[in-house]
Parts: sequence; structure tokens; C-alpha cells
Amino acid sequence: MISNKIIERIARTSFIRVLYSTPTPRWITYSADTLIVAISTILIFVLLPNEINSFNSSNSYFLTFFLILTAYGLTNLMTGAYKCIVRFSIIDDMLKSFFCVLSATIILLIVNYSFYYLNSEHKIIISFAGLIIIGVISLCTMIMMRMSVKYLYLQISNLQVERQRAIIWDSDINSIFLAMTLKNEINGRFLPVAFLSTNSKNSQINGIPIERLCIDEISDIFNKYNCTSIIFQQKQLANLSNDLINIFINNNIKLLTINEIKEFNQNDIEISHQIKNIRIEDLLGRHEINIERKKIENFISSKTVLISGAAGSIGSEIVRQVLDMGANKAILIDQAETPMHNLQLEILKKYSKNRIEICIADVKDIKRLNRIFAQYQPDIVFHAAAYKHVPMMESNSTEAILTNVLGTKNLADLSIKHDVDKFVMISTDKAVNPTNIMGASKRLAEIYVQSLNYADNKFHNRKTKFITTRFGNVLGSNGSVIPLFRQQIENREPITITNKEIIRYFMTIREACSLVLEAGCMGCGGEIFVFDMGKPIKIYDLAKQMIVLAGLRVNEDIKIIETGLRPGEKLYEELLNDKEKTIATSHDKIMIAKVRKYNFADIEYTIRHIINNAEDGNIHDMIYEIKTLIPEYVSANSEYELIDKEIDNLKNKLR
Repeated sequence: MISNKIIERIARTSFIRVLYSTPTPRWITYSADTLIVAISTILIFVLLPNEINSFNSSNSYFLTFFLILTAYGLTNLMTGAYKCIVRFSIIDDMLKSFFCVLSATIILLIVNYSFYYLNSEHKIIISFAGLIIIGVISLCTMIMMRMSVKYLYLQISNLQVERQRAIIWDSDINSIFLAMTLKNEINGRFLPVAFLSTNSKNSQINGIPIERLCIDEISDIFNKYNCTSIIFQQKQLANLSNDLINIFINNNIKLLTINEIKEFNQNDIEISHQIKNIRIEDLLGRHEINIERKKIENFISSKTVLISGAAGSIGSEIVRQVLDMGANKAILIDQAETPMHNLQLEILKKYSKNRIEICIADVKDIKRLNRIFAQYQPDIVFHAAAYKHVPMMESNSTEAILTNVLGTKNLADLSIKHDVDKFVMISTDKAVNPTNIMGASKRLAEIYVQSLNYADNKFHNRKTKFITTRFGNVLGSNGSVIPLFRQQIENREPITITNKEIIRYFMTIREACSLVLEAGCMGCGGEIFVFDMGKPIKIYDLAKQMIVLAGLRVNEDIKIIETGLRPGEKLYEELLNDKEKTIATSHDKIMIAKVRKYNFADIEYTIRHIINNAEDGNIHDMIYEIKTLIPEYVSANSEYELIDKEIDNLKNKLR
């Protein structure tokens, strides 16, 4: 056995290190296999000459040599034995070498006896024993060559800068591929030391031990292997419980993720550089939503679709999805020039220019909107334009009403005027028992749209069906809490939260927009669809998780500071999937809210008054009328609480 010192000297040779830093070309492996067969054949010629053909001519040796090399060369190509990455040689590669040798031996036997029957004078080319000996020597040498290269490679790998020890989550086939790839990397960042599994019956795989998951022993397991990291594949994250994630985080275990690894290939050599820190969005994401794509495509396909607020987070995703679903043309409306320009550049990379129309417009400008409707005659309208920031709207209440209510009214009225088939409004969970003007404005818009759907045809000779969708916060949307927290962490600033007890529902943008399309497809008119948002998340826990995921310590590296509830802000959002307040639909993630129905004539009259007060700046009268129409609108931490007291006093006097 070669001493470790000699191996170390060989491994530290710069030439060897460079050679092993890149995949070995396949022609080198093929040439090495051919050389092995050639040497094995020559050994038989020299040591066992009686096993060779009975030709008297010296050319007979060259003929035999040529036939043997040709047979082995062809079978090597056929079996792909030469295609293996030698440093990663595993059982499958050994089997390919075996079948290469076996196939070549069979071919030579056929040639042997074919030659005998065609030319019996000269008998056979080489004896059966000679062929077997050549095959055994060649196979053993090929395997030894591969294992020696692999062994030397591992020695070189171990001489690299000390790698980060990591545990691999689960022990399925993909996890095994991941572990073996990381273990055999020449410049690897991670060294897999164990698998952590919930159901494996094995004690180890390829020399890597398997630990059974036991919540109470998590800390002991990681201490046992002197390890502080665990690696998940992306698809595994959806099945992790929040409790388990918090246990890892509380034990200061670093959570890492990588896309699924299915097999070894040349491109996997630097696979460790694809491993990244888990983002909070990865943990909050859920199982993929199943939508009836065919029905939605039939709903969208060949239609002209108008999207208001197209440059926003929700609007832009709806644009992408309706184009993917085969919309003939997408009419994009937004007043934000730069975001609209960026969206245009993105879309034009994938779709033809004649499938989109960019319209810079304000939803409050009905004359501009009317010209757009008249020109493009949309079949479907998705209304996503709105002001949404609660504290900002609380101090700019008239603008909240003009954009969120008047803007909705303009688009809804024009949809009737221009015979739009379906109008789909995107609302918010803050419209449920609103405590702020933003939520109240969205509830007003809901009421108007819903009452318009049930308006007597004496008022409107319409074919338009009005549908409302309502959901909570979306991950990564403009101005959401996650980008804010991430920026504070990057700047090493304290994370600011309003209250430790505040909770919110979260949904991915793609998921939310898919459900919007599905609801728009299934809606018959007049429904307010609410989405199953999953379990609520405590914002304080969210902040802690983001700090730990960034590799920092809570309240040591980054502090969490309470600033107090902002004007109009709730501690708890309403449960949208309350079974007592909803009706099930054919989709398990979509329900219909049970809400009061309003008379259109009354609503139209009241909303006109509210809008007029907003335009005139009569804030007190505007808020008073809103609270009268929506009695569940009770302000929180806001100057408008005085109007609540005024209304209560009036009620008491009338009793």
C-alpha cells in the first residue's frame, strides 16, 4: 500500500490538482481502456503463446490483435463504459465495464467459430481460455484504474481548504445523488457527514450514516457530527412544518437549499456553488396550486384582456399569466411610467409586440379610459389598480377614495357601456371589518361592483358579469414587509415591527394570480371570492427567522424593535376561510363570502356623495358617510375615531 505521505505529495502537485479540477475528457478514458486491452492481449501473446491461433504466418498475431482491439473498442462505444466521470465512479459504471468485456468476449467467440467453419485448416484464432483470461485481466485493470483515480481524487479533495460539514435532509435517491456529488467535488464547499431522515431503515448509504429524525435530539445529532448546517432540496421545503423550522433556527442550525439533483453529469462538478441560504419566501411557499388550466385557457384564449394597475406586483403577474394562457391582446393600464417601461421590456422578450398595448392612464380619468375601451373593446377586465398602504392612505384619505372607489366605478361603468363579458376586481382582506380608510375604500368598491351586478336592467341593459376576489398579503410585493426586513438586515439596522403580537396571512404572487384567473373563470356574477391563505404567520417570528437565515443572531447582531401600531393598523386580520362565513366551490382553495347585498340605486346615490366630498376635500362628511354605509368600519389608532364617537353619541340620543 502506498504511504499517505507519498499520496499527499502526489496530490499536492500543482499539475495533478489542475488536472483533477476539471472533468476528464471521455477520449482519455476510452484510450486508457483500449490501452488496457492491448496490454492484456500482449501479455497473453508472451506468456501463453499456445492459446493463440495456429497460423504459421507472423501476420496472424497482428490479425488477432486487431480483432480483439476492434471488438473491445466497439463494445466500449455501445455500452458507454468510457462515458463515466472516473472520479465519481460508482457501481453502475463498474457494471458498464463488465458488460463491455462480456460483449467483446461473446463477439470474439462468434468470430472464432465462424472463422473455424469457414477455414477449418487454420482452426481458431484464439482459444476460449485465452479470451476469458484477456477479459478478466482487462476488467480487473479497468476497475482498478477507475478506483485508483477515484481514491486519488478523494485524497486531493481532502487537501482542499476545510469544507463546511453539512447534514443532508432525507435519504431518498435524489438526496443520495446530492450527497455523493458534494462528497466527490474537487473544490467543494460542503462535506456531507450524515443523512437526517424520517423513515429510512438503513444505517448508512455509501459510507454516510443515516440519523433518524427525533425532535428532542436535534441538537445532539448536530453536535455529534460537529455540524451546524443542513441542506434541503427545493421541493422538500413545502413539506416542512413551521415547528420543525423553528427548532432548527432555535438551535442555530443554518438552513441551505439547492434545486433537485437527479443524476451525476459533467455540469454537476461545481454543484456546491449552487447551494444558497434559504430565503424566507422559500419557507413561506406552499404546495403548488392545482388549477384547471384548460378551462382558464378557454376563458382567456383569443380574448382581449384589459389589466388596470398592470405595472404593480399583482397586475404584472396577471399580465404574464393571461399572455401564457393565450390571450389575443393584453391592454396594460397604469400611471407609473418607469415600472410600465420595465414591464414592457420584459414582455417583449417573450411575446410579440402586437399582443400588448401600453396605455399610460389614471383610473380616475374617465375620458381617457373611455377612449381606451372604445379603441380596443376588451372582452375581460382585471382591475388591480389601487392604493394599498394603510398608514399613508390614512393621512391621504381623499386620494384613497378617489383612486380605489372612483377608479373602480369608472372601470365598472365603462365595462357595461362597452359590453365587457367579465369584470374581475381584486380586493383585500383589509376590506373585512375595516379599521382604516384603505380597507373601507376597498369595501366600498366591493359593494358598488356587487350591487351593479344585481342592478335592475331598467338601470342598465348589461351583459357584464361582475366578480370580486379577496385575499391577504402577497410575498415580495411592492412595499411589503419582507423586502423591508431584508433591507434592514443587509444594512445591519434594527428590524422595526409595530407589535410582537401582530399576525398576517401570506400567499405567493403567482399563486394569488392563478386563483384570480380561476375565480374569474368560474364566476357567474355577483360573487366575492375569498382564497384559503393557509395558517397566519406572526410578524415577530418572521423577523426572527429572517435574521437567523441571514446567518446572524437575534438581538445580538440585529435587534427587533417595537414601534407601536400605525394609524388604522390591525393586530389580527380576519380569517378569510371561516366556514361560517363562506360557501365552498369546486376548488378547495376558493370560497364565496357570505355578505350583505345592497340596492344599486341607494349605493349609487351614496357613493356619488362620498366621491363629491372627496373631490371637495370634505373629509369629515366623507368619513361620516362611509361609516354610515359600512357600520363595521371602526377606526383603530386613527384620528377618525372621533367620528366613531360622534356616531355612537347620535345613536344613544336616538334610543
